[in-house]
Amino acid sequence: MTILDQVTLQSGFQAKSTAAEVLKDINLAGKIAIVTGGYSGLGFETVRALASKGAKVIVPVRSETKAKEALAGDITIAPMDLADLALVNTFAASMQSALPQLDFLINNAGVMASPKSKVGPGLESQFGICHMGHFTLTKGLFSLLEKASAPRVVALSSTSHKMSDIQWDDINFEQTPYEKWRAYGQAKTANALFANALSRRLKDTGGLAFLVHPGGIFTPLQRHLPKEKMIVMGWLGEDGEPTELAKAGFKSPEQGASTTLWAATSSKFLGKPGVYCEDADISAITDSDSPIGRYMGVDPHACDDDAAERLWDLSVGWLKAAYNPTFGIQGF
Repeated sequence: MTILDQVTLQSGFQAKSTAAEVLKDINLAGKIAIVTGGYSGLGFETVRALASKGAKVIVPVRSETKAKEALAGDITIAPMDLADLALVNTFAASMQSALPQLDFLINNAGVMASPKSKVGPGLESQFGICHMGHFTLTKGLFSLLEKASAPRVVALSSTSHKMSDIQWDDINFEQTPYEKWRAYGQAKTANALFANALSRRLKDTGGLAFLVHPGGIFTPLQRHLPKEKMIVMGWLGEDGEPTELAKAGFKSPEQGASTTLWAATSSKFLGKPGVYCEDADISAITDSDSPIGRYMGVDPHACDDDAAERLWDLSVGWLKAAYNPTFGIQGF
């Protein structure tokens, strides 16, 4: 929850441990999970792993056709779009009437480095989808989390949080020239601060919230990056195939899902709410003198309790002003 809590646990796993390895001795029969972005990339591997251990999994989807093509077995899908907060509220309300409790909420979906656009009540789209969409969803599902025994919420952040703190004076880039990577970095910092603040609100339920950097992975998240840009970044060679650097550093989607699943199920987290995790362990604070400090560790601005509460209050204000939601606000 604070900088002092960011101490590695020596979990026994490593950067390229797989989802199956992390869940090897875990039984999730009787547990209920909701996973956003659960029909492609990391989300798909997360859903598959949870279901294989007996959990009932619900996946909110923008495209029912694509979801049905990707997901097999006893997986429930329901329409939702994180860019439309009214639809998020509708989905959450339907879950309130359908589920007895919610044990795991995995806020996995997102967009990255997308062109400038607005969603909802005038929100910059990356911030609006990655943060406010999930904030609204968690609010709507909060009473179901309260009904579970020791629920867990996992928010997907990224090492890209290092690119930007919250731009408090111009979150929606109304005066500042839009920079897609800065906007993405802000959104990932927002995800981190969200889990920090949520952990305090789950305390009375015995619940925990964590933020996870899954690692570098080729998934549909890169859909807004042209091939030429990924070549310049060193991710792809001129032939369009991953470079040796990318092969060494990037993970497979199943490896990337391992930290999410570890955060959702490990008993080693007790007493350590709101921490930032990577490589299936709690992350250390960024070592600014290290050559890998750009890629590893969590920056202090993403672990700031005061900033987390400030963002929480702003988010509640936006939501009330725009949609005046009538459920799930008490205790949240």
